[in-house]
Amino acid sequence: MLLHPTLEKLTTLRFTGMAAALQEQMDMDTADNLGFEERLGLLLDREQAVRETRKLQTRLRKAKLRQDGSIEDVDFRHPRGLDRSLVTRLADCNWIKEHTNLLITGPTGVGKSYLACALAQKACREGYSALYLRLSKLFEDLALAKGDGRYLKLLTVYSKTDLLVLDDYGLATLNQEQRHDLLEILEDRHGLKSTLVTSQLPVEHWHERIGDPTLADAILDRLVHAAHKIKLKGESMRKKKARLT
Repeated sequence: MLLHPTLEKLTTLRFTGMAAALQEQMDMDTADNLGFEERLGLLLDREQAVRETRKLQTRLRKAKLRQDGSIEDVDFRHPRGLDRSLVTRLADCNWIKEHTNLLITGPTGVGKSYLACALAQKACREGYSALYLRLSKLFEDLALAKGDGRYLKLLTVYSKTDLLVLDDYGLATLNQEQRHDLLEILEDRHGLKSTLVTSQLPVEHWHERIGDPTLADAILDRLVHAAHKIKLKGESMRKKKARLT
């Protein structure tokens, strides 16, 4: 068998997984003991695995997660009111499949952002697209996009993302432009995609931070209704780690 031309063709066709697996088979002394169908199956399995890994890496890169968190590494020992059974249910990503939202609240340092990133990372592993944005950064990006003509394109990106993570809601009262932008985004996603919001404020105080009662009703109706909620409490985990070190 002329191996090198075959490997070159596989590489040209971007079957890099099959090429690597074929090279490995040819280097194995026991490869001839395998039947044609079995060897072909192994080549296809490798190609599929390589492509799935590449797609996952692309989803994670586009997600721009602030922290490299994973569900498997979530700390349930720290006393902060985190329900392991609820996190386990959320980790199956059915809530994203059903297009429902998730709200994570609690004081600073209790791990809201980490948990949000861990759930977003799990969503990427399950084949969903995700995007992480601090709410202040979201509004900055939209303001710039209005100036250079990318506004509608950016709204389209937000509307098509399976899981949009908005971190640090409520740090400041929204102005009129921000209120309309947020409503536009949530309206496009309502019932079609999932949004995850973290905040130091309890949900019952979110209304006043929007600033306009009418728009606040519209925004929260699309965000809070039937959403899953995680209410964290307790001492900052960062402070605890600082004392330990």
